[in-house]
Amino acid sequence: MSAPLLLRRGRGVTWLIGSARAATGALSGVRSIIDMSYSAHFMDFGGSSIPSVMRKLVVNKLSPDFREAVTAQTVAVPTPGDADLLVRNRFVGVNASDINHSAGRYDPSAKPPFDAGFEGVGEVVGLGLSASSRYTVGDAVAYFGSGAFAEYTVVPAKESVPVAAARPELLALLVSGATAYIALKRLGDLAEGETVLVTAAAGGTGQFAVQFAKRAGCHVIGTCSSDEKAGFLKSIGCDRPINYAAEDLATTLRREYPRGVDVVYESVGGGVLQTALNSLANKGRLIVIGFISGYQTASGIPAFSGATLPAKLLQRSASIRGFFLPHFVGDYREALGSMMQMLAAGKLVCEVDRGDLSQGGRFVGLDSVFRAVDHMYAGKNLGKVVVELVPPPVVSHRRNMWHITETSPSYCGTLVYLQAPKGHLLAARCCQDPDSPVSFLCKSVRPPQLPNSPSPRHSYLRLITKPKTPLD
Repeated sequence: MSAPLLLRRGRGVTWLIGSARAATGALSGVRSIIDMSYSAHFMDFGGSSIPSVMRKLVVNKLSPDFREAVTAQTVAVPTPGDADLLVRNRFVGVNASDINHSAGRYDPSAKPPFDAGFEGVGEVVGLGLSASSRYTVGDAVAYFGSGAFAEYTVVPAKESVPVAAARPELLALLVSGATAYIALKRLGDLAEGETVLVTAAAGGTGQFAVQFAKRAGCHVIGTCSSDEKAGFLKSIGCDRPINYAAEDLATTLRREYPRGVDVVYESVGGGVLQTALNSLANKGRLIVIGFISGYQTASGIPAFSGATLPAKLLQRSASIRGFFLPHFVGDYREALGSMMQMLAAGKLVCEVDRGDLSQGGRFVGLDSVFRAVDHMYAGKNLGKVVVELVPPPVVSHRRNMWHITETSPSYCGTLVYLQAPKGHLLAARCCQDPDSPVSFLCKSVRPPQLPNSPSPRHSYLRLITKPKTPLD
């Protein structure tokens, strides 16, 4: 095997690793390092050179008006450090808290410019040497961290979550799902037979609160703004959807639940929070995970009359409990692992809203983040709002290069080399699952540039060895 090549970009040095996990059978134990001497650029798993520049969203002015605070900029593609991954983002998640971030509310010491976006899922296209012990080029990863609203993001390997494929529904778990899972587990003290009220129940985090409360054996009430959302809530187990556009929330709760509700999962604030407080049962717990109704105001906090709050809590031995996800990082891995198991087993619904019914259509491209934020704050979303940054790859042909992509790509396997016509070698990825589509690159190189590799005998190797145009 030829010596690995260090590619220098800017001030950093990055190793390009072709495989972290060898395939079974004849490839067992083989670890391929790509010799990139034939290219002046990083090469990603799909066969396209990583550009020298990219676009990202940057907060240039502190403001709760996202469009006023944030601008798109063209910058150099960053270089991952020794323990980092360079991730090409496929999908990014939009959160109500994106506005709090752009207003500087989470970190009063933060001064613009700083990056926007909290969560993304995509593929590794470059990585540092230490990071290569766990990851390889082509691996799909999800992450929760700043700077996600960008075409490429550098993410610490230790903060990345390996996933089977870059699927949009995984974004629903990173912040929205984790918030519901941990908040109800740590602060809800749910008991079978209790009544749980979830506000904004058809939104990104509300949908999970409904499902986790049902799994705990509770009776679940969910508020929403349309009959369509009410139908969705019924489909995920909500016992009593309340469309507050058609019926008064306070009146309905007094009439149908005179004893009150045991737990409230609240994210709206203002009048909804007041109603929820007034509806608590004895020993009730009100969990505040946000107050979206006030985020777009100058203060960020909706009006709330709290003069009688101490008396109300005392009279019912009730409590109000605040939840902020960064304060529960110790619970995050367990929560995410559990949710991913439920998702894989078909026991968890991750509804995503990709903007198909929005004005302007599906959210595709970095500039669509602005529309997606507007869509969410207009209360039109059903599920987690997700933006697609990279359109699905298509079959393409360039001189000496054939890029073949099947639908819903899942990237796995080992980089291998095959002898091709005219003495050239074809580099391609093999797939370890016969039912898992795969995308791969065929790149011709001269034999002296790459050593002979063991002949792959993988049962499910998928290759194109006879392109229409002869190799040069």
